[in-house]
Amino acid sequence: MSRKECSALDELAERRCLFLPSISLWEAQILHARGRLELPVPFPEWLAEAADERILTVVPLDIAVVLALAALPETFHGDPADRLIVATARSRKLPLATRDAAIRRSRLVKLWSA
Repeated sequence: MSRKECSALDELAERRCLFLPSISLWEAQILHARGRLELPVPFPEWLAEAADERILTVVPLDIAVVLALAALPETFHGDPADRLIVATARSRKLPLATRDAAIRRSRLVKLWSA
């Protein structure tokens, strides 16, 4: 991430205006278990800090997300986790910070910019 993006995210965290789809916690666990996410501390400690409610709000998989998921085109993205991330953003009308090319091209969700 650029310095501008990091600063903007830090500012949002200070105002507690960051939102994280719950599926992203599972994705982090999978990446760590497969050795694709190296952390400076044990995973449970890192997760507690990364998902601290003083910094961000974890958005649960709820009815609104499932309905938004059902409304996505079947042709959009083969990764179920990415579909859930987009559905979560759409259900809450939140911009999404992502580098995923398929999501960015889809125009199914407003993209966050610093």
